[in-house]
This record gives sequence, C-alpha cells and structure tokens, in this order.
Amino acid sequence: MSSLPVCQTLLLELHNGVLHITLNRPECRNAMSLQMVTELRSVLTAVRDDRGVRALVIGGAGGHFCAGGDLKDMTNARAQGASAHRDLNRLFGALLQEMQHAPQVVITVLQGAVLGGGFGLACVSDIALADHQAQFGLPETSLGLLPAQIAPFVVQRIGLTEARRLTLTAARFDGHQARRMGLVHFVEHDPQALAERLDEVLAHVLCCAPEANAMTKKLLLASTSQPSDAMLDQAAEWFSEAVTGAEGVEGTLAFMQKRKPGWAI
Repeated sequence: MSSLPVCQTLLLELHNGVLHITLNRPECRNAMSLQMVTELRSVLTAVRDDRGVRALVIGGAGGHFCAGGDLKDMTNARAQGASAHRDLNRLFGALLQEMQHAPQVVITVLQGAVLGGGFGLACVSDIALADHQAQFGLPETSLGLLPAQIAPFVVQRIGLTEARRLTLTAARFDGHQARRMGLVHFVEHDPQALAERLDEVLAHVLCCAPEANAMTKKLLLASTSQPSDAMLDQAAEWFSEAVTGAEGVEGTLAFMQKRKPGWAI
C-alpha cells in the first residue's frame, strides 16, 4: 500500500481501498493555495501506481468544497513579477491534468462554494455528487481575470455553449442546474442522502476490476481531444498578463476590500 505524504492543507483517510481527501482550509472556504495544489499533486503521485487504492473521494471541510484560487497567493506573486503569476497558474493546470488522468475513479462531493478552481476539480472528476444548494460559478471575469487553466476542462465537461455563457457572465447556479447541464451526476437534498449516495456509488466502483477501470478510463480520455501543454502554457501567459494588468489589479483589490470593482454597475 502507498505511503501517503504528510499534508497541512488536506485531511487523508484510506479505508477499504478508498482514499478520502478533504480540502481543509475551512477559514477561507477551502480556497486553493499553492501549498494545497502542491499537496494534492503529491498525493496523486503517491497513489498513481497503487491499484490497492481504487477510488479517490474529494470533499471539503466546513460545508464548502472550494471557493477557487487563493487571491493572497496571487497578491504575493504580483511582487515577484509576471513569471510568478504564469508559473502559479500553470501549476494548477498541471494538477487538473494529473487528476483527469488518475487511474483511480475520482469522485467529488460538492457542497457550499464550488467556484473557480473548485469548479475545475469537479470538471475532471469521473463522478460528481452535489448538494442541491451548492453554489457553482466561474467568477474570474468578474475579477478582471481569466479561467485560464480551467476553461478547456469546462468545455470538455459541459460543452462550448454553456461554457461561454457561464464564463462570460460569472453566473452562479445551484446543484439542480449543474445536473441539467451535465456537470454533476447526482443531486441530493441533505447530508445524509449525499452520504448514502456516495456509499452506493462506491459499492458499484468496487465491483469493477481496478486495472480494467484504469485502462477503460485511459481509453475514454484518449477518445476525446485533450488540452495540450502548449495551449495551457499560452493560457498561463494570458492569465499572468490579466493579473498584472489594470483590470486584474482592480478586481483582486476590490475583492480583498469587499467592494465592487470599478467596471461593475
């Protein structure tokens, strides 16, 4: 069995072949810091070749899944120049790629805020379960930013038409709407029902041979066009330009100061 890394931003529990990963920064609705991205990648690396780990279940502490990227990290990166923003953004794209191609069955349990980077994680899961009151959205453009690493995975998950509407309006929507657009597979109305649905899904997953599941997942992903490294590198460049540009500075400052940005009516 794999030796799991010691993590400060994640809670890890391995039981009966299922690794439960809890994003554990409840004080900021589990906003994704550079440390969290790094720790998630290290966990994926640790279990990649271990067929004893059959499924990864990702949830969030404190009633929220993930409120997106940590703007404090972006602010700190601003002092280091454009390349720091580009590299920070691209690391999240690498996480999405690695999670997309994890040989285990990846299940997300979505409650509360499922925004930005959290939305991206939902898009690369094999099976997504949501609370009906979960709040989904891609708020980047309302902050003067781009959903640079997330966008190709969103398009792949729900299609170009819905992706255009959601990214260009920063619209929020609930679990029922997420189910209708194909982002999630199951919607439940209380925590108990959500837990029971997870148990049901895991029972089905554990009926399937782990190597067969891994290869089937690889086959299915190979049958669709995948985001290329070159395209994600370009997206990271554009993100860096947005963060350090006038709109990005205004948008992130407005968020931190809890006010509307200058362009918002």
